Amino acid sequence: MDGANPLALSKESCVYTKCYCEENIWKICNHIEETSSQLIDNCFAVFISNTKKVIPLRMQEAATSPGQPVFWDYHVILIYQSTDKTLIYDLDSTLPFPCPFEEYSRLALRSEDFIVSDFHRLFRVIPGRLYLSTFASDRSHMKNEDTTWKAAPPSYTCISTNESSMNLDDFIDMNRKDWHGEVLSLSELTHRFTAGS
Repeated sequence: MDGANPLALSKESCVYTKCYCEENIWKICNHIEETSSQLIDNCFAVFISNTKKVIPLRMQEAATSPGQPVFWDYHVILIYQSTDKTLIYDLDSTLPFPCPFEEYSRLALRSEDFIVSDFHRLFRVIPGRLYLSTFASDRSHMKNEDTTWKAAPPSYTCISTNESSMNLDDFIDMNRKDWHGEVLSLSELTHRFTAGS
């Protein structure tokens, strides 16, 4: 196993559709479960948002210039945690893929000490296996009123479960403490995933 990239993933090998980060991460989890099932329990899908649905992230491909923040309504990344390391897999970042948690936190998330409270980020952390079995999206959030697409959808069939065809908003809604996963602040996330904590 490659210690620097235990999931043996490259950006080029991942299924990726721009503006569909929640599905991109689901596809990574699905790939891991199918090819290295023993590692799926080390993986977490992480939704980043807040009650205002306005969150700044740096080191993003979509930035208008290097170093400038991109303001998303939400974003989804994958965290891999083992006994000796924590790595971030973010297909929309300019940082290494994967990126050590401490480096991603320092350069992409950054401290909230200088961010107005309305923009403070919250993180819904969902075990990878649970994410695979519960997430569903009919992509209706990406349709304009005239039914045209805001961004071209993935070519594969919509992800659904026996219970739902669309529950994306439940994952994004950080007020939903009764939904799948655990909602953490940035400091709580850092404590949870920093090596040696």
